[in-house]
Amino acid sequence: MYLLALETSSEFCSVALATEEDCLSREAAAGQNHSSLLLPMIDALLAEAGVAREQLTGIAFGAGPGSFTGVRIACAVAQGMGLGLGLPLFPVATLEAMAELSGHNRVIAALDARLDEIYAAVYERGGEGWECLLAPCLTSLEALPLPEGSGWAGLGSAFAMRDGALSRRLSAHLSWSTAAVHPEAEGVARLARVLAKRGAGVDAADAHPLYLRDKVALTVAERSTQRR
Repeated sequence: MYLLALETSSEFCSVALATEEDCLSREAAAGQNHSSLLLPMIDALLAEAGVAREQLTGIAFGAGPGSFTGVRIACAVAQGMGLGLGLPLFPVATLEAMAELSGHNRVIAALDARLDEIYAAVYERGGEGWECLLAPCLTSLEALPLPEGSGWAGLGSAFAMRDGALSRRLSAHLSWSTAAVHPEAEGVARLARVLAKRGAGVDAADAHPLYLRDKVALTVAERSTQRR
């Protein structure tokens, strides 16, 4: 197995190459330069591993939620390579990829979605995989459903919003929280490796990003109203 994973849904750009047991990865702070960084990073990673593109057995990508432009870039590159090489694709939820690398068994993953909203999901590890207790959703800090019990780890940039308002709201349920965690290709690769072993890939033409918001900007009138 040589499974390539791409993750560009945040301000970071990362790639990973998973075999049956190992995972090699690279990451860079990209800002808005994902499109210029991604392909050279792929080539450098494959060269480091001594693996040709023709040896790849599948391509995974962080499907979102996240930056609209970012998730489109990862999906488009994965589709192009998948179609060109005749390989299956493995779309992976970015929030679950964060949980995978967290080292915790009960995870609330939440990212700043701008416009005073968050992307959030809740996962609990079961066996070799994750049980999704709250599917990725777009919500406000106040409307995020409270998890049952305690011992949860809170991960992601949403925990830095409003000076840690989400951590305060979930304080009775959290054992630990950090805003420093973001989606990484290694997490995408680990989850996709399980999917690949199950034969759960999709055709490149059928792979799509996970969009949770139809509207990404306010109109001039709406911005004016907010300033009043």
